[in-house]
Amino acid sequence: MTLALDKPRSPRRPAARRSNFELASWLFMRISGLALIVLVLGHLFIMNILDGGVHRINFAFVAGRWSSPFWQFWDLSMLWLAEIHGGNGLRTVINDYARKDSTRFWLKMMLYVSMVLILALGSYVIFTFDPDIPAN
Repeated sequence: MTLALDKPRSPRRPAARRSNFELASWLFMRISGLALIVLVLGHLFIMNILDGGVHRINFAFVAGRWSSPFWQFWDLSMLWLAEIHGGNGLRTVINDYARKDSTRFWLKMMLYVSMVLILALGSYVIFTFDPDIPAN
């Protein structure tokens, strides 16, 4: 005795549920890259070309610059975008070239820990910078 199925095969298989993380990551790389071009070129122009170039950069110059919330935001944005942009690129390289799952896991953990430390320390310096420290 055989049983016949009315629809032995559905006309369309349901698509596998996937995260859109890689798409968001790809899009972030493009947008952050464009933002970094503006931030870095502005930084280089102001620091190296205007008003005497690198010869004027000292503690007083940085203190005067970071006394403005605009420049704090500019440098903080550059720090965060550059760190996350670079970390995301390195994550992609690790995913492409690390063959063993355990190697991939530990390389990415080291990457994430280093990213968090650098972002935390850089943000801490920008937010707690005291321009009133007497110069020696």
